[in-house]
Amino acid sequence: MHKPELLDFKQERIRTLHYTWIAFFITFYVWFNMAPLATTMLDSINWLTREHIKILAICNVALTIPARIVIGALIDRYGPRVVFSGLMIICSIPVFFFAFGDSFMQLLISRLFMGTIGAGFVIGIKMTANWFPPKMVGRAEGFYAGWGNFGSAWAAMTLPWVALTVFGNWFDLGPDAWRYALVLNGVVSLGYGIAYYFLVKDHPADRPVPKTKKTEPMRVTSYGDLIQYIIWSFPLVGAMMILAWRIGNIEIDGQPVLSTTTQYIIYGVLALVYIGHVAKALQINLPDLKRGIPKKDRYHWGSVAALNSTYFANFGAELAVVSMLPMFFELTFKNLTDSGGNFVMTATLAGLVASSFAFVNLFARPLGGLISDKMKNRKKTMLIYMIGITIGFFLMANIGKYGPLDADGVQTIVPMFEGMWWLVVAIIITVAASVFVQGAEGATFAVIPMINKKMTGQIAGMAGAYGNVGAVCYLVLYSLVDAKSFFYIIAGGAALSFIYCFFALREPKDAFADEEVLEKTIVEPEEQLVE
Repeated sequence: MHKPELLDFKQERIRTLHYTWIAFFITFYVWFNMAPLATTMLDSINWLTREHIKILAICNVALTIPARIVIGALIDRYGPRVVFSGLMIICSIPVFFFAFGDSFMQLLISRLFMGTIGAGFVIGIKMTANWFPPKMVGRAEGFYAGWGNFGSAWAAMTLPWVALTVFGNWFDLGPDAWRYALVLNGVVSLGYGIAYYFLVKDHPADRPVPKTKKTEPMRVTSYGDLIQYIIWSFPLVGAMMILAWRIGNIEIDGQPVLSTTTQYIIYGVLALVYIGHVAKALQINLPDLKRGIPKKDRYHWGSVAALNSTYFANFGAELAVVSMLPMFFELTFKNLTDSGGNFVMTATLAGLVASSFAFVNLFARPLGGLISDKMKNRKKTMLIYMIGITIGFFLMANIGKYGPLDADGVQTIVPMFEGMWWLVVAIIITVAASVFVQGAEGATFAVIPMINKKMTGQIAGMAGAYGNVGAVCYLVLYSLVDAKSFFYIIAGGAALSFIYCFFALREPKDAFADEEVLEKTIVEPEEQLVE
């Protein structure tokens, strides 16, 4: 019997793919270690509130925005192996600090730095593109991303059990058991970060991949593209400003976390960063544009913008939903009882139910890449998925309805219908929505390597960063509205992305070519690998 291509471990590229998705899996396992333990933390730390948890969830995705831009440039310069290893090793440090944090400021700062591990995703995109031809890149990227993304589901499924059962009951560590579950989380990242460096190579020995001589802003091929690039670069900074504003509105013991002066300093620094980025982009692009860009080197930057918008709407929504879904299910179905009158929804069950959203990554994201490969029209695939996301989140908004205000005057959400059967329906709706969300992510990154292969890292980094811009924007909105309104908002975001993608996304040239055909259009014979 013929062995499936992606299970043929005799091929070095297949082994590299599997080693790389495991690395990505671990980054997500670490990145989303707080959401499934949020209610446990609230019970353990008497000063921690739901408002704090929402802010920590926003911080969790904040620094991933600049990190993905920086990482995208670094992997084009140094290669994915050393960058991926270094990221996992370095990011294990804030995990340990978060695990034993005893003040909100300690939790906030460690959570900010821990969020940089989310940049690991774009490294594997580059590694996979280095090893697979265009006609296979969709399914390979989808397999990598789908199985790697499952790390968030694994965290939701296992961390409450590890904390409450293993460290709580077996080792009798009491209310602090969740802290040791996080320590284990960090040790896994540290160990695999060291191992990954010795397990993989950056590219096949017979097909070196050109590296950039230095890290710099993205190169564009027309004045119109330059204007678009400058405009689309601002939200990457603007999301950080939104985060600073939201954190500044939080008070601890009557004092704001960030004073007004500190907020303005942050705004000023971010503005200077953006101005510096624009100046550098003009400096490196204007001379080339004045000389004229050869036709063979031109690419359509409007497609980059379109994919930024899709990733904002699909991956941004996924990060936000994964961050709030365990608590949503636990609070919405907290009064659900079985036939014996016992309450059903526990923190562990809520984590398992919520993990259904990320669990489908195992097949949905590879399916998105595969369909993009097989439909012979990557743009149409993208549009179909965005419509599906819109409908899916609209249905999730109707899992619950508005209930009475609680004792603190907070709006509650209760099940739309009574009975265990509705929980089953809610899970089915969640899974169906997730199939489109994850599939759209696979379809997005089936297109990205086709736009400009030498700049795959930067393009993937920018699109990936827009996923985090979406997460920051959505989580800030979630901290201001109820869960039902939140689902309506992210459904609207997907609809807007569909409209923009319809007009801006261009079907990439040679998107289904053999490797040899594409290489001739991208890499000139005289180009050599820059060491």
